[in-house]
This record gives sequence, C-alpha cells and structure tokens, in this order.
Amino acid sequence: MASSNHVTPTNCSWWPISAMDEDGKSTDGEESEEPAAEPKPFNKERLVLYHWTQSFASQKVRLVINEKGLVCDERDVSLPLQEHKEPWFMRLNLGEEVPVFLHGDTIISDYNQIIDYLEKNFVGDTVAPLIPDPDSPVHERVQQYRHLLDGLPMDAYTHGCILHPELTTDSMIPKYATAEIRRHLANAATELMKLDHEEPQLTEPYLSKQKKLMAKILDHDNVTYLKKILGELAMVLDQVEAELEKRKIEYQGQKCELWLCGPEFTLADICLGALLHRLKFLGLSKKYWEDGSRPNLQSFFVRVQKRYAFRKVLGDIHTTLLSAVLPNAFRLVKKKPPSFFGASFLMGSLGGMGYFAYWFLKKKYM
Repeated sequence: MASSNHVTPTNCSWWPISAMDEDGKSTDGEESEEPAAEPKPFNKERLVLYHWTQSFASQKVRLVINEKGLVCDERDVSLPLQEHKEPWFMRLNLGEEVPVFLHGDTIISDYNQIIDYLEKNFVGDTVAPLIPDPDSPVHERVQQYRHLLDGLPMDAYTHGCILHPELTTDSMIPKYATAEIRRHLANAATELMKLDHEEPQLTEPYLSKQKKLMAKILDHDNVTYLKKILGELAMVLDQVEAELEKRKIEYQGQKCELWLCGPEFTLADICLGALLHRLKFLGLSKKYWEDGSRPNLQSFFVRVQKRYAFRKVLGDIHTTLLSAVLPNAFRLVKKKPPSFFGASFLMGSLGGMGYFAYWFLKKKYM
C-alpha cells in the first residue's frame, strides 16, 4: 500500500494521464484533437479505480462496487501492455499492483483495504452492506470465509495452470499461452532493469518488483509445489461444501435463497464466486465440482453467475479470453500505429474478428 492514504494527487505533477481526464488531454499527455471549450474542475468526490479486467484482486473490488450500486470511474491499466510498470503508475502506488482506488485525497492500493473503505464510507438504505454489523451472529462467519478464501494463492493457481496445462481439464487458455507467458516473464525482468536505470528515483520499488517477479517464476513453475497447493485447495472447497450444506439444514423449509453464510449475499459470496469463476477459466472446475463431488458448490456457482454484478464485471466465462485480448490489441495499435492505412486496416480486422467471435460464442454457449 502507498505510504499514505491521505494525499492530494490533483496537486502533484505525477498525476496519471493513462486515461482521459476532464482536462481535455489525451491518454499520452498530448492535447486532444478537439479541445474542450472549458476545462472542468476535478471532482474530488468522484470514485476512481485503476484496475486490469483480468486481475483477480481487481475483479473482487469491482464486484463489491457493483454489488453496492456505486458509480465509479474505472480505468484499465493493462498488465500485458506493461502499463503497471510505467513511472506514472509506479509513483501512484509506490510499486504495488492493481487495483488502486482514489476518492478525494485518499489513495488506497491494497484491495482488502479498498473493500473495507467502501464498506465503512458508503452505507445507507440504497447501498447494500456486504459485511454484517459486528454484533450480528453472521459477522464472524463472513470474516472467517473472507480471510480463508483471500488466503488462497491465486497467482500460483493462475500462472501454474498456464505453465503446466497438463494439470487442467478443458482450460479456456490457448496452448500458445504457455510459451508466451515464459517469454513475457523473462522480458519483464529485463524491462524492470532498464526502467531502474532510466528512473533512479524509483530504484526501491523497481527492485522490489523484480524480486517478487523472480520468486513467482520459481514457485509457480514448480509442479510439486503446484500439486501441493491444489491439494490444499481441495480441502478448502470441502469445508465450503460442508458450510453450504449447513445452510440448507439451518433454513430447511424456509423459502429464501441461501448463500455461504446465510440468506443475505455477503462479501464471502463475492470471494467464493470470483474464486470459482477463475478456477473454471483455468480448467479446474471438472476436478473440483463438475464431477458431482461437491453439488452445493455447483449449485452456488450456477446461481452466483446470474447476479447482475457478476454478469457485468466477469461476463460470460466463455468470452473471458476474448474480452482480455481485444482491448489490448486496439490500444497497442493506437499507441504505436504502423501507418494510417495499416492501423485502420488492422483495427477494422480486429473489430470484425471480435464481432464474429462474440456472436459465435454467444450462439454456442449462451
């Protein structure tokens, strides 16, 4: 997390320009072709979230925001395009990962603290609480499962299943991704060294990031380690399955929709729903619940996917990869176009492919 959650970013020269602000400037810091008639003052009460659509932590924060019905300015920081390694972003959160949340003079770059901030500061009759009051009998249960599910090594599952697809079944990640992620991780280390020399004032964050990167490569590429943590994941899901069964017995005969901790949808359900969505995408669902071994988990996943916030944030599971790739392709062309006609042709082609791919997947799966 940043060293201070109480700063005034709008008065700083390093205020991020990766997304369009209300000052008439474009994403690369140049003036837009059609200048605004009158620059609007920065709205300090506006909620701003810097995130990446496929970041697991970002997904949970976005789910909380949407379940609470809050209006938030979401700005995508592409990890594949390495925007999180650019100096403006490293200064924004002192080297931490997405998400980063801004509200007035407050900057928070730890996703759990973002969620706690949202729960504490946005309450009322029209705002859904996701953590029950401390004196509620359900409060302890929600916090228990929040910490249990948050403690799972999701980065290791994700990277490990990409690097070792033999551990998965019907993964939605293409086979070429294994070689691509190895190349990307190798290049990332070199790029961090380069940026360290170009931006010496950011030496500590860059070196910290590099050490974390190399540690991840070693751990997540270790099959023995991966089998161990996947076995531990099975035990956690057994506990969740038993908890869901308890709810059925506890509320037997009552007409209400049951979730992990009771009839109310809570933060624990967001954590569980996001986890199951990621496991399904990685090709682990048949191993953990679609084989009939955990029917309560299967039922939960079917129901949680129908919620508006989950459909808006995560979309259809079969189009997850498409939604991650196409925006990055468009942005890459926009940032480094080969020529006017070349860029127009490529963007048109990508748009056409995306359109037909979407309708094909929609017809097949929806």
